[in-house]
Amino acid sequence: MNSQDVLIHLEDTSHMQGHPERSRGIRWHYLTVITGIILVIAMIGCGRSRQEIVGKWRAGGESNAMVWEFSNDGSVQMGSIRGRYSFGDRDRVKIETSSATSVYQIELAGDHMTLKDPSGSKLEFTKLR
Repeated sequence: MNSQDVLIHLEDTSHMQGHPERSRGIRWHYLTVITGIILVIAMIGCGRSRQEIVGKWRAGGESNAMVWEFSNDGSVQMGSIRGRYSFGDRDRVKIETSSATSVYQIELAGDHMTLKDPSGSKLEFTKLR
C-alpha cells in the first residue's frame, strides 16, 4: 500500500469521523439484520421438527409394540393414553398426560425418532407409513 492509497482510504472514511452516531447506527443495522437471520433459521429448524413428528410411530422394533400418534394440534396418543406435547428449546419435547409430565431430548432422522430422558434412557421409534 503506498501513500496515495492511504490518503484515498482516509478520504473514503472521513465522512464517518466526527459522526460517531452514524457509525453506531450502521453497526446496529448490521447487528439487527444478522440477529433477524439467526432467528429465522432457528424458527425454520423448529418448524421442521414440529412437522416431522406428526404421524404414527411404533416404539421399538417389534410389530406388536405400542404405537404413539402425534397430531398437528399438539395432542399425542400413546396406546390408550392421551396427552399433549410441546417443543422447548435445544431440541426438547415435553409430553404431558393426566398422570405424568416428561421432557425428552428429541432426535428426528427420516423415519427414525429417538426420545432420550435426562437419566439417559432412550425410546426408539420407527414412523409408520
